[in-house]
Amino acid sequence: MFDRHDPFYAQLVPQREFARMAEPSRFQPVPDDWFVGVSDIVNSTGEIAKGRYKTVNMVGAAVISAMINALGDQQFPYIFGGDGASFAVPGDQADQTRQVLATLRRWAEEEFAISLRAALVPVRGIRSAGLDVRVARFAASDGVDYAMFAGRGLAWAETRMKAGEYGIDPAAPGAQPDLTGLSCRWSNARAQNGQILSLVVLPTDRATERDFADLAQRVVAASEGLARGGHPVPAEGPAVNWPPPGLDLDAHVSRAGRNLMLHKLFLLGQNLLIWLLFKTGKNLGSFDPDHYARMVSSNADFRKFDDGLKMTLDCDEATRARIEALLDEARGRGKIRYGLFAQDEAMVTCIVPSALRDDHVHFIDGASGGYTQAAAKLSR
Repeated sequence: MFDRHDPFYAQLVPQREFARMAEPSRFQPVPDDWFVGVSDIVNSTGEIAKGRYKTVNMVGAAVISAMINALGDQQFPYIFGGDGASFAVPGDQADQTRQVLATLRRWAEEEFAISLRAALVPVRGIRSAGLDVRVARFAASDGVDYAMFAGRGLAWAETRMKAGEYGIDPAAPGAQPDLTGLSCRWSNARAQNGQILSLVVLPTDRATERDFADLAQRVVAASEGLARGGHPVPAEGPAVNWPPPGLDLDAHVSRAGRNLMLHKLFLLGQNLLIWLLFKTGKNLGSFDPDHYARMVSSNADFRKFDDGLKMTLDCDEATRARIEALLDEARGRGKIRYGLFAQDEAMVTCIVPSALRDDHVHFIDGASGGYTQAAAKLSR
């Protein structure tokens, strides 16, 4: 009999210092009988060129939302990548995970005409290829922590997925995932220091884990010279406007087969109430809008490790120059590949199980292409 609530991830102690998350000793190997799920959007750069990056972000985050809802109160490690997501689950959840991913593939195609790839890869297969999947927990606040990954196993699994291996076929037409809590109602956050800088740094085969950890710590240290470490979302939270800029997208995500126009009207009224609460700062029962908005900022996932380093920074030109100098030197020694992309705003995509608790999660990316555009510029 399998234990549905595998204790491995829940027992890992969340760490508070992001720079120290680069240390290899912080990561623990995922159990051998687990599986890694990976997903991405086919031709995401083409979708961005059509102005659909908010949709790309939402479909990528939908993978995490659907998995959270499917696994209930079971904790599992996941990471958001902009145009997709990766995660790890116990072996006894493999069949349910395949169903969720199959449903998401069908839903993304029918709701948005977006082709979502998905694969489920056994950890044993990754280790037999000479790579690993190790995980740690970073506490963004007292309410939320995020998984960080090392071992280069996620990157290998994604490569295999794109080669057509371990793939999951779409579910039958009409399949609907449970995306309760997934939303994008905040307005974008404008850069205060000059630019929102999206950064993707990947180690090469010539880099040891120690090489990459040392570089990552220097890059993070450079970003710490920015106000609030380059956090792109204001401390008081992002702006709330009415009608919300993501209304149409929210309607598609949450309608669950209902009439789209009627559901938009319902959301329009709901968001008017939300806007009034945030505008006046008045509580509704136990809901405190000012506290909630501050927690959005505190819980924001604007930097991460996933077999590399990704950051979305509110950055000035001098700090960008320092970071690029560090990266150019490491690239010159053949240790890394990196890509940068600058834009004017950052965007927020949210998963909110309950607005009355502090465990809501908020994925941050550049609003004009972000991580996807930075990855497209990866140096060869």
